[in-house]
Amino acid sequence: MSRKSKHTSLEALVERIPDGSSIGLGGSFLHRGPFAFCRELIRQGKKDLEIIKASPGYDLDILCRAGAVRRVRAGIVALEGNFGLAGGYRKAVESGKVELEEHACMTLVAGLRAAGAGVPFQPVGGVHGSQIAEVNGWKKIADPYGTNQETYLIPAIRPDFVVIHANEIDATGNARVFGSPHWDRAMSRAARTLFVTAEKLVETERFRERPELTLVPGFMVSGCCVIPNGAWPGSLAPDYSVTYDEVQAYVDDAERTIEPHMSRAPELKLKGSNHG
Repeated sequence: MSRKSKHTSLEALVERIPDGSSIGLGGSFLHRGPFAFCRELIRQGKKDLEIIKASPGYDLDILCRAGAVRRVRAGIVALEGNFGLAGGYRKAVESGKVELEEHACMTLVAGLRAAGAGVPFQPVGGVHGSQIAEVNGWKKIADPYGTNQETYLIPAIRPDFVVIHANEIDATGNARVFGSPHWDRAMSRAARTLFVTAEKLVETERFRERPELTLVPGFMVSGCCVIPNGAWPGSLAPDYSVTYDEVQAYVDDAERTIEPHMSRAPELKLKGSNHG
């Protein structure tokens, strides 16, 4: 595979996701999520997916509303203070259509970090006093160094695929973000296969000027595409903010079809073309 061939269309990238895959999604709540990728999963009729994300919201909710999800491993799931809890996700779990392995954000990230480090588990604090460890069957061990403290161990979490959305990408797949990386660093290192969608294609020289902003080096990336407004209706700092009117319209339509919202997605203007 040539370096250039990592770039493809959104449609071709999503076609590489088999039904039944586990997918880790980047971003947090309404911010810098790979939302165009999620909508394309729906358009292609992907089914029985497992979604893994510490703090999902719109992405997980719309996938649940479309019937694409079989299982979830997640911490808090919400559409933020403006819109409250994610109703489509909640309905899917309460009805039994979606199986939930509930985490705290930090326990899920611990599992991802274990996978990224190539170890079977990671110790984590803050779980004592909660039933979450018992519900999930997490084990604990005594401190081998003699303090008599017990520590819970979170099993490694290795998604089949991880998809993050970046501000910029170059021809070889180097990707960078501005602002918070959220959980994407740990997520990307845990992936069996890593895909990146990005707002724009830039010259590699820009990465040499500010190498500390490179979140994902190109050798880790298996496929990528350029999708302007790929985080819509969420934000991508500093380029654009959350389109709150559109999120409100999506929430208000919760008892009906998602098609009106899907039809307004900006990636439809690019559908069928190859970017990069």
